[in-house]
Amino acid sequence: MAFMTGKKVAVAMSGGVDSSLTAALLAEQGYDVMGVTMRLSEESRDFNAADDRGCCSLSAVEDARRVAEVIGIPHYVVNFRELFQRRVIDNFLAEYARGRTPNPCVACNRYVKFEGLLQKVREMGADYVATGHYAQIFHDETAGRYVLAKGIDVQKDQSYALYHLNQQSLQHFLMPLGSYTKVHTRELAEKYHLPVAHKPDSQEICFVPQDDYKAYLQAHVPSCLKDGDIVDCEGHVLGHHHGVPFYTIGQRRGLGIAAAEPLYVVELDMQRNRVVVGTGQQVFAAGLIAGDMNWIAIDALQEPMQVSAKIRYGKREGAAVVEPLPNGRVQVRFAEPQRAVTPGQSVVFYDGDRVIGGGVIERALRK
Repeated sequence: MAFMTGKKVAVAMSGGVDSSLTAALLAEQGYDVMGVTMRLSEESRDFNAADDRGCCSLSAVEDARRVAEVIGIPHYVVNFRELFQRRVIDNFLAEYARGRTPNPCVACNRYVKFEGLLQKVREMGADYVATGHYAQIFHDETAGRYVLAKGIDVQKDQSYALYHLNQQSLQHFLMPLGSYTKVHTRELAEKYHLPVAHKPDSQEICFVPQDDYKAYLQAHVPSCLKDGDIVDCEGHVLGHHHGVPFYTIGQRRGLGIAAAEPLYVVELDMQRNRVVVGTGQQVFAAGLIAGDMNWIAIDALQEPMQVSAKIRYGKREGAAVVEPLPNGRVQVRFAEPQRAVTPGQSVVFYDGDRVIGGGVIERALRK
């Protein structure tokens, strides 16, 4: 997207180096910039109080305020605790209770940043929301559509977690770091004398203390944690578990099973309260079914399409064919079987560097 000086931009400032540099760059380019820090979770403020990695901690708010002072922009703290609780934390717990493995960062982007924050700052008079994500947004004049594309830093690309952006929201978002590497970001942060230039990246799940999701589930949804059987793909009992949500697809360690060959979790069966394990070959899937779809490059999927499909953050894409199913769902068939296809995670489709769209994995297809 072309830069337009004078336009008012609200930068979502987490107190980290990425969002801080985003604010500095846009201010230098002539935008009317204000920093906005979202207050998301009181719980995370408590356990992150002495940990500057937490994106919701008290120190994060103070870091964002200090950066705003250095840049010379106003800074505001906005309360999104109720929305965050309902859309991110409650969903996180509900998904685990269903035997699925959610991605809270995708949910936070979708409901809190893309919808909640955008609406809030538009009410405050801002034309755009800017974030420190490593992804690119531009307008394709030929297609007449806004495009979401990968960031140039392959290791830091965050387009996978942004697939819920749409043609309406894309025109109001700026992501200037999409054309930077992380190394360059820190170098520029030093140049701008930002006090967070060398601050460590924030932890993955900001509201789970010490990233111990098992303890978090025990504290918040103990009713879904019931003793049950660990079985093989033929139903033979091999061991026992203390709660299906404690396991993840593809897991090998911690099963407590003695076997002639390594065994991996291949299915979480909440209905029967069973953890299903199989061989290294059985943990691979030929395809998947996905729902809750969002399309960026197209209005809707009308016919089978050749794509590159990514089934989790950080994983490389694999060639696949995606075809429409009734009720807006899709079926994906991989050119080569993919390991640990996990219900609750997102599958995102690419055409080269461009995001076509994505959805939530409902189940793996073994054949």
